[in-house]
Formats: sequence, C-alpha cells, structure tokens
Amino acid sequence: MFKLTDIIPRYLLGKHQLTASVVFAALFSLIFILVSVPFTQNAWFQLGGNEAFGYTVAFFVMAVMVIVLSKRTLYYRSGSDMTYLEYMLWCFAEVCVIALLYTVFTIKGESFGLIETDNVEFISLLAQSIIITLVCLGIPYVISGLYFALEDKNNTIRLMNYSNVVSDEQVPLHKEKRINLTDNNGAIKFSINSDNLYFLESDDNYIQVWYTDTDGEMKQYMLRCKLKTIEESFVESELVRCHRKFVVNMDKVATLRFESGGYFIDLDRKGLEPIPVSKSYEETILSRFNSR
Repeated sequence: MFKLTDIIPRYLLGKHQLTASVVFAALFSLIFILVSVPFTQNAWFQLGGNEAFGYTVAFFVMAVMVIVLSKRTLYYRSGSDMTYLEYMLWCFAEVCVIALLYTVFTIKGESFGLIETDNVEFISLLAQSIIITLVCLGIPYVISGLYFALEDKNNTIRLMNYSNVVSDEQVPLHKEKRINLTDNNGAIKFSINSDNLYFLESDDNYIQVWYTDTDGEMKQYMLRCKLKTIEESFVESELVRCHRKFVVNMDKVATLRFESGGYFIDLDRKGLEPIPVSKSYEETILSRFNSR
C-alpha cells in the first residue's frame, strides 16, 4: 500500500503515458457529458449547427488545452521527484481550473443569450462544476494509472526473464571492446561486445538494445532506464547518439544518405529500418562517418 509521501513511479510521467491520459480523458469526458446532459442541472452542451454548439466546442477545446498544457508542464518537470500527494493535488488543480472555466462560460453565455440555465449563484455553480469535472477527469486518470501500472509490471516481468549479461562469442581480451549498460540505479544490467551491438532505441523510461547473438540472429534486450542515464557508458566508443531516441554503432553503418527530411542511417544488416538523424546531431554523425 502506497503512502501519500511516497515518490510516484516514473512511468506515470512518461510522454507516452501522459499523452494517452489526455486522449482518454478527453474522449471519456465528451461521452460522459453528452450522456449526462439530460440529467444534469445547468448543463448547456448542445449538438447541432447552432450558437450553443459553437459555444460547446469552444469550451471543450479550451478545456483540452488546459489539460495538455498541464501535462506538458508535468512532463518537463519530471526530472524532479514528485510524491503521490503532489501528483493528486496537481490533478485536482486541473479539475478546479476547468470547473472555473465552465462556470465563467456558463455565466457569460447566459448573459449573451447563447444558453439558458437556472439562475444560480457563482459559488454554487462552481461547486457543481467541480463535482462533474472531478468525475470526468478522475475516472479516466484512475483507469489510466491502473493500466500503466499493469503495463509496467509486465515489462518488469519481461526484464526478469532476461539474463543479466548477454553471452556473445568469445573474443581475446586484448581485442574485446565490451560495453556495459546500467539501469537508473547505476547497476550493470547488460554487457556486450560492441561488435555485436547495432543500436539503442529509447521509449521513455525503457531502452531496447538491438544486437546479434552467437548465431548471428538479431535480438532485442529491454533495459529500464533513459538514454541520458547511460550516455557515459559509451563515451569514446563507436556508439554515437544521432537522435533523441537513437544511438547507433558507427561500425555498423553502411550508408549515410540525405533526403528532404534530413539525414538517415542505413545499417549493414537487411531488415532494419533506416534510423533518422536529428539536426542537432548531424555535425557529430558526419564527422564520425567521414573519419572512419
């Protein structure tokens, strides 16, 4: 059982998780509101080609923008630890802002003659709005959190099924170029000869290591950490970062080609997708490629 002062898991603040939460919350809220309108006092949402419908769309778009801005801010501050209490207060602040937005829209829309509602006091209307918004956002947030917790548990089980060290073919020690990759806690979780390593692919809090085994078969290893965490592990090696999501082994690069969207790397193995090069890494990649 978690405590309110415990640090929330990193997976709740990943870009994929936050984006999915926004989309799910928006769809759930839209369906819930449209279904509950006939039974909700002072609800003015309308469908159809009229002024009230335009007013409905304007409010919904602004509400989604509030959530998106909130989640983006949450993502960019995810480098610092956040407790469960802070996270819940953050989400409740979203509820309050959207409820206040709904209250203002209701009062202004009634004064402009765009909508009709029962005349209620500001505080009473705000309280009703907070309750409805809490349901609209609270339920999808809880469901999303449970889903991502289950997803993280499954990924953890998959990690446990891997061996701690990849066993590649024996190489004389004086010729071996071994690369050690660590997790978020600095513990070595993956060690491999660089001749077997093709590239690393980041997915928020996880890294997929693409490599070949002793039979030459392409394999993947999942490591729970971020690229930033392990960048020091491959300093002065043939591993070079070429994109915010990719690190490539320059010894495995067959061609470097330029297209309208920028540079792309083709590795010397069939079946692997081209790897994009970000503009911020172009100079480094060109320099390393030309110096081979």
